[in-house]
Amino acid sequence: MTRVLQLMAGAPQGGAEAFFERLVLALRRAGIEQRAIIRRDGRRAAALRAGGVDPVELAFGGWFDFTTRPAIRREIAEFLPQVVLTWMNRASALCPKPRDDALFVHVGRLGGYYDLKYYRRCHHLIANTRGILDYILAQGWPKANAQYLPNFVDAMRGAPVPRANLDTPADAPLLLALGRLHRNKAFDVLLQALANVPAAVLWLAGAGPEEAALKRLARELGVTPRVRFLGWRADVGALLAACDLFVCPSRHEPLGNAVIEAWSAGKPVVAARAPGPAALIRDGETGLLAPVDDAGALAAAIKRVLADRQLGARIAANGRSAYEAEFSETKVVAQYVDFLARVAAGA
Repeated sequence: MTRVLQLMAGAPQGGAEAFFERLVLALRRAGIEQRAIIRRDGRRAAALRAGGVDPVELAFGGWFDFTTRPAIRREIAEFLPQVVLTWMNRASALCPKPRDDALFVHVGRLGGYYDLKYYRRCHHLIANTRGILDYILAQGWPKANAQYLPNFVDAMRGAPVPRANLDTPADAPLLLALGRLHRNKAFDVLLQALANVPAAVLWLAGAGPEEAALKRLARELGVTPRVRFLGWRADVGALLAACDLFVCPSRHEPLGNAVIEAWSAGKPVVAARAPGPAALIRDGETGLLAPVDDAGALAAAIKRVLADRQLGARIAANGRSAYEAEFSETKVVAQYVDFLARVAAGA
């Protein structure tokens, strides 16, 4: 079985970081022998240990961090992986070159349209969307050394969060949006759209630098009584179970894990045409798409789904089918296991 060392220097929260945790534990369940190196993070380390993987925690600091790179080299020399899988820019740039006494294949994973200068030492690249794969190839990367491997999400299950717990009327149309409160996520556009969907309540789960600005905008629009700012939540399945419609208004979104999570929960989705959701969603079949930064069109799509139960049920069922066909753990982990074995054998 392939021996894999995974290297993640990411933030405490984020889509790539969450998928890293899921993939490490899923590959362990699939029988892959692994070592994980992460930026120091007590919560992430505990989650990995609970799943049977004891991570190595390093600083991954700035220019004056003289300990992380040598520590990575020592871990590689001790573990002797066949494949080193690095996540995003910092980890990929810090990974050392293979040496005669510690040969490995270096695979970099991209979840965005990153500058390939950070991946010059990589032998292979993984893109988690077909759009990112096209971008990599357009930069001159060899086609034989680039691979599309999608993310999987856990099937979102759980008893619905009681609406009364969040001061939400039982009969109100309930919208849910998830993500970091950052300009890229365009929650400002969603609040503007909400002003034109007067019956609906919005649960907005996330934290980030735009929180104060979004709360101020909600007051200016007069929608504060219909918005619940929930902060960062771990009970996404329970939130999805409670909502009537999931909305992804992002102006920049390379993939859209949250769309796939909503599909797995059997919920209808309305999204802006950012690259990720536009590649995932078949408009009118697995969701509805609106132009980026168009609050009026987003509101119209939301009202269309809320008014037409048959439409909502159909796009929810088709979304669930899309999840099962391409984005379930079983489907994606099998592709990763095959890919890792092939690149290790081709070393």
